[in-house]
Amino acid sequence: MSDAAQPSDEANDDDHQIVIVVIRTGGIAGRRRRWQVEPPRDEAPHWVKLITQCPWDAPDEPARGADRYVWNIRAQMPEDRRERDVPDRELAGPWRELVNAVREAAASG
Repeated sequence: MSDAAQPSDEANDDDHQIVIVVIRTGGIAGRRRRWQVEPPRDEAPHWVKLITQCPWDAPDEPARGADRYVWNIRAQMPEDRRERDVPDRELAGPWRELVNAVREAAASG
């Protein structure tokens, strides 16, 4: 294989990148908010733990009530991608911890 065909170190780093996006929609004003974090590699274990402790495969419950928030949470890890819409009333425990961490990291970064 020639040097031109070799993947660069930068491309290899992208293979290990974690990206978490949280989008909140709904509410009385219907305003959409978005937060994103792409933590450095040395923080990956902390973020993977936050991601994997969430109940991604739990059954969906129908949304009840008008003007409620819905949280779309997307997590991309090196070998896995997950996405879930979480109604505001279910944003507790691990979901709340993940969303709060993403919002705080996005605000400080």
